[in-house]
Amino acid sequence: MERKKKKILIAEDDPNFTSILREKFSQEGFSVFVAQDGKEGLQIIEKEKPDLIISDILLPLLNGIDMVKQIKGDKENLVVIFLTNIKDPAYFDAVKKMKKADYLIKSDVCLDDIVKISKKRLNLE
Repeated sequence: MERKKKKILIAEDDPNFTSILREKFSQEGFSVFVAQDGKEGLQIIEKEKPDLIISDILLPLLNGIDMVKQIKGDKENLVVIFLTNIKDPAYFDAVKKMKKADYLIKSDVCLDDIVKISKKRLNLE
């Protein structure tokens, strides 16, 4: 029996990086949704109920942290990976207070690591 594809939202305003992430996660068997800003991300979250959110922190209209904080419904099982270039302790501390959230620096991880961490957080490995 084939298991249901996991849904992932990529909230990222860099179109090149978005394209790379979308392609990689699609190849890995995920259903991928993309938002270019935090407000669009919230709309997709409400409609599609993703299993995983990969979000930049600095997004237009609504930053990634505030986007996640505004999610309605069951947040307990929501897995979030903040993928950013910001090394600010204030942002790190805000993410640390969230359940099931990771803070990754883009320049410190490769694409395969992002996929591996995502699968591990979703108990797919």
